[in-house]
Amino acid sequence: MSSARSKAMPIRARLTLWYVGLLAFVLVIFDVAVYAVLAYRTYADVDRQVQTLADQIVMSIRAENNPLSVLVSGRVRLPPMDAFSTPDTYWQIVRADGIIAARSANLGDQNLPLDSETLQKTGQGESVLATVRAGNARVRIFSTPLVVLRNNVGTVQVGASLQSVDATLRRVAGLLTAGSFLAILAAGIVGFALARTALRPIDQVTQAALRITRAEDLSRRLPEPTVQDEVGRLTATFNEMLGRLEDLFRAQQHLVADVSHELRTPLTTIQGNLDLLRRGALEDPDARREALRAIEVDVGAMSRLVTDLLLLAQADAGVKLEFQPVELDTLLLDVYRQAQRLSQGVRVKLGEEDQALVMGDPDRLRQLLLNLVDNALKYTPPGGEVTLSLQREPGWVCISVADTGIGIPPEDLPHIFERFYRSDKARTRGKGGTGLGLAIAKWIAKAHNGRITVESAPGKGSTFTVWLPSPA
Repeated sequence: MSSARSKAMPIRARLTLWYVGLLAFVLVIFDVAVYAVLAYRTYADVDRQVQTLADQIVMSIRAENNPLSVLVSGRVRLPPMDAFSTPDTYWQIVRADGIIAARSANLGDQNLPLDSETLQKTGQGESVLATVRAGNARVRIFSTPLVVLRNNVGTVQVGASLQSVDATLRRVAGLLTAGSFLAILAAGIVGFALARTALRPIDQVTQAALRITRAEDLSRRLPEPTVQDEVGRLTATFNEMLGRLEDLFRAQQHLVADVSHELRTPLTTIQGNLDLLRRGALEDPDARREALRAIEVDVGAMSRLVTDLLLLAQADAGVKLEFQPVELDTLLLDVYRQAQRLSQGVRVKLGEEDQALVMGDPDRLRQLLLNLVDNALKYTPPGGEVTLSLQREPGWVCISVADTGIGIPPEDLPHIFERFYRSDKARTRGKGGTGLGLAIAKWIAKAHNGRITVESAPGKGSTFTVWLPSPA
């Protein structure tokens, strides 16, 4: 496949070939049309010339013969015919019996061809126009009946050589062909140069992108041109793509580092407890019980981390949720009861509770609320309060989880929904958790065409509000 790509014709060459091919097609049509029109008019002029001369000869003979002269002499007299002789035209007069009565001097001892069919047609009063070959030249011959005093007494033939006409048309065809060839050649050269000039910025973009790829430095950007044409938009789009790739690559690095960090501590703890058991703790029931409890806690933490990571992986893959009607007031009451069992000295209470129905995935919505409640319970000291509320707003259903905990510093608020994000004070490892709860909550809200907002102040607590669209 790579060799096929390397042999592919460059775009500038393809554009030039398309341009030259189109121009060649147009020129061929033009040349054929010009030649056809010129040939038609030239041959038409020759036809008019021989027809006019034949008519003049017939009228001259008619004028020379009146009824009395024909009656007296008994034959048709010919007027002086020298006036009808030209270098490029020939004439001859043939009697009705096929015998040549007269011919132009430039014919010498030769005759204009006259077959029996033509003689028969002129005898019937028809005129015949034909092209015949005489030696190496073609001759255009017009044969017309000679009618004198209402009697068809013979045939007048006028011929014109087409040798000069054919030579002229051949020269015209040669000039048209040569001119078209030169025009196509010039167009190909100019077209290739223009295509190369027009595509040079794309080559520069390609070379710059190749240097970035080889350097493996996604922080570099292509220089954007001052003119926002197609190339400018391509450069801007490529830079935007580099920015997104840089963010994704950095996020991937952070994810790997964070997952490694999150797994290292419980694994180290498990290893330490296993070493303790191997060194004799199995003989001490209390030590054995404590070690097994610690291992169980760490295994549970790792299990929750893996579950959360799988859920986020499904979110990144665009997994569709199963929507159905959900009574949020009932769901909130279930979450409230479960939060009371996890409170550990924190008072959990219900605030304003309206009835509301939304379309959603009940399991994911329950997980969203439990993540927010779990987050509130972690950062609210014993004696504090966590309040769950459900309100209806125009077009929205709002679920609020408010706590009186330690709050979130303003500089941390833009980042709290990022994966594994922890501030120095508020979101420490000592509070437990995987660091993915809020990221999962944000994804669930977004999957329901909703959002999560947060209001917080250090030392005063935080309020997380889930906004879900209300069915019409």
